[in-house]
Amino acid sequence: MKYIIGIDQSTQGTKALLFDEQARLLGRTDKNHRQIISREGYISHHPEELYENTLEVVRRLVEEQRIPVEDICGIGISNQRETTVMWEKETGRPVCDAIVWQCARAECVCQGFTGEQKEYIAANTGIPLSPYFPAAKMSWILKHCEEAGKLAKEGRLLAGTVDSWLLYKLTGGKEHKTDYSNASRTQLFNLHTLSWDEQICAMFGIPVSCLPEVKDSNSLFGMTDLEGLADRKIPIHAMMGDSHGALYGQGCHQPGMVKATYGTGSSLMMNVGREFIGSSHGIVTSLAWGIDGQVDYVLEGNLNYTGAVISWLKDDLQLIESAGETENLARNASQEDTTYLVPAFSGLGAPYWKSDGKAMIYGMNRGTGKKEIVRAALDCIAYQITDILKAMELDSGMTIEKLCVDGGPTRNGYLMQFQSDMGGMTVAVPDAEELSGMGAAYLAGITMGVFTKEQSFSRLQYREYRASMDEERKHALYEGWLDAVRRVLGP
Repeated sequence: MKYIIGIDQSTQGTKALLFDEQARLLGRTDKNHRQIISREGYISHHPEELYENTLEVVRRLVEEQRIPVEDICGIGISNQRETTVMWEKETGRPVCDAIVWQCARAECVCQGFTGEQKEYIAANTGIPLSPYFPAAKMSWILKHCEEAGKLAKEGRLLAGTVDSWLLYKLTGGKEHKTDYSNASRTQLFNLHTLSWDEQICAMFGIPVSCLPEVKDSNSLFGMTDLEGLADRKIPIHAMMGDSHGALYGQGCHQPGMVKATYGTGSSLMMNVGREFIGSSHGIVTSLAWGIDGQVDYVLEGNLNYTGAVISWLKDDLQLIESAGETENLARNASQEDTTYLVPAFSGLGAPYWKSDGKAMIYGMNRGTGKKEIVRAALDCIAYQITDILKAMELDSGMTIEKLCVDGGPTRNGYLMQFQSDMGGMTVAVPDAEELSGMGAAYLAGITMGVFTKEQSFSRLQYREYRASMDEERKHALYEGWLDAVRRVLGP
């Protein structure tokens, strides 16, 4: 028997997934890691913990599934994307904690750019200047970490997103590479030349020499024995950003197909094919992937707080004990209540890009209680995603009729129906949740000939939600949301 392992290193934890030669998912293991939040609100992860957890979930997967390690043919990796790591070239020692994609500490870096520089960056990377992306995060580290600056001058510093960090560690320091999908999210990669943009790197003060080599997403990235778990080297034959992995895993391989990942935050992607389409409506252009020498482009919108809003209800407000409670509470909330939550806890992402925005609960009355606040928290997820879907339609000129979704919150029937109602489209929920790691594993397995594309994508079954809300109510609810957002944006 031949097996493929998918590794999904995400914001909250790390998963390992096992697939057989018929592309069947046989099992998974998970482990969470620490969310390091400083008094200033800086959000970090410890890079070594991410790596150790990656090794642990793979070891446990092999043990629990009782498979011979020598039957593992290949590995595919998906990763939280904009989270940024810098480390010493010779030893692999991180110079500081990884800066998580949610963290806006690099806003001070962005404030130093001229209007002309901002226009050049957006035109060539497809992304408006923002502390969300690794370019500003890397620049912040170089300015605030003395060791990083010293190593950079000596040519002994390496930098990258989590995929390149894991690859470097898994290959014993032999490989420093990334794929097109992750590179396109750094705000340092030119989407027209498909190479690191030296002018932009110079603007941020980042040496091009410290950045990884960019490869097709289904390249042979390197070989690993998983720190001695295997007696022979196993090829790492796919790497993709987690959202790109989900797009691939959903089978959104043709222009006009759209998916939304409901995770800690959310990423919406529309496949727009092989030509660059810029955005004038507050979303960005990225690369879906590079496969066999050909890249595909996407329009994308990113949200900082979607699933994380549910965690906020549970961990901080202690209104619920588990995410599963939210559906029943929302269904039983007062229909007359007009409470909105705008979850700008670390600013607003697409399509507003207000990094200094503050979260707000708006529209409460004396009858507003726990159920209404919980419903407002769920509703804000759907409202934010609807904002991006509307922007995608305007930029692409395409009408979105179907939204493929994935992630834990998609188990919430109230949320999925409300999403369908607000978007005015069919929402398709697959019977598998692990789309990011699955996409990377599928790509590795297909590339290596372990299983076929037909075997992989014929396995997904979908539950569909169809819009049923009357237009007048839908319009009133959405206008109320836009009014709340305007109050956060300010004058």
